[in-house]
Amino acid sequence: MLTPDLLDRAVELLRRGGVIALPTETVYGLAANAEDELAVRRVFAIKGRPATHPLIVHIPDEEYLPEWARVVPDEARALAKAFWPGPLTLVLPRTSKATDAVTGGQDTVALRVPGHSVAMEVLERLGGGVAAPSANRFGRVSPTTAEHVQRDLGSEVDLVLDGGPSTVGVESTIVDLSSGAPAILRPGGLATEDVERVLGRTVPVRTSTTVRVSGSLASHYAPRAGVVLAEPDEVVQRVEALRAQGLRVGVLGPASLSLPDDVQRFDVPGEPAQAARVLYARLREADEQGHDVLVACLPAASGLGIAVRDRLSRAAAPR
Repeated sequence: MLTPDLLDRAVELLRRGGVIALPTETVYGLAANAEDELAVRRVFAIKGRPATHPLIVHIPDEEYLPEWARVVPDEARALAKAFWPGPLTLVLPRTSKATDAVTGGQDTVALRVPGHSVAMEVLERLGGGVAAPSANRFGRVSPTTAEHVQRDLGSEVDLVLDGGPSTVGVESTIVDLSSGAPAILRPGGLATEDVERVLGRTVPVRTSTTVRVSGSLASHYAPRAGVVLAEPDEVVQRVEALRAQGLRVGVLGPASLSLPDDVQRFDVPGEPAQAARVLYARLREADEQGHDVLVACLPAASGLGIAVRDRLSRAAAPR
């Protein structure tokens, strides 16, 4: 149970250089005081994360933006007012408060206000920012429950706060506003259409950019099993071809898919927001069943379906 004393302990650990697992609405984060360079470097060590791969700084509210970003354009303010707290990360020119350990040596910093009551309470009590990538080994499937964190990282984390299952289920949408026109560098829990509605313009999704951000590597979010992508009308054909090779095959897809009786299905609904909420949990369940390969039924490429397709494509990339 999350008590005031436990929250006080979490904040004290952060102030003393500890690393905790923090629930957010997207996924669970591995959090350290963003102003404590040694603690931030410990996050990299626990995850096995390359030092050049930047972290997202989670802040208590919009008013902290000028502490971390030396330029906050009107479009950044508009997005923050519309979607914070929530699954939106803004990339902006950094101040000196954002160290190289957090930014991966870049002149930009990624910032967001998480939309989870536990995370918000910890940040408010801390009165500062935490650097918090997903609380799992680098490149593997992100955790959406406290149990996932315990299985992945165990005693390497000083404290795991259990805030229940993440309600969004995929990482935040990252919008670059550091120079020139806005661009989405990572699709996520906020639909591109919503970003465009607030800004009143088309916002491209950039797959190639000089700005490095979390979760942008070609291979990421990967289970131990191989992942093969398929449109809905291709799933059965892909399953049969893989089984003919002697592989143990599972399917990630909605209940509406017609499959052979002896093929195990891991239910990922066709509705994109529901699919995002359960995707990582289903990938983990499939790993526990020992499948060699998973055939993933791709959702429509709109709304949060874009983020789900992005995560599945990275899970399927060569390792």
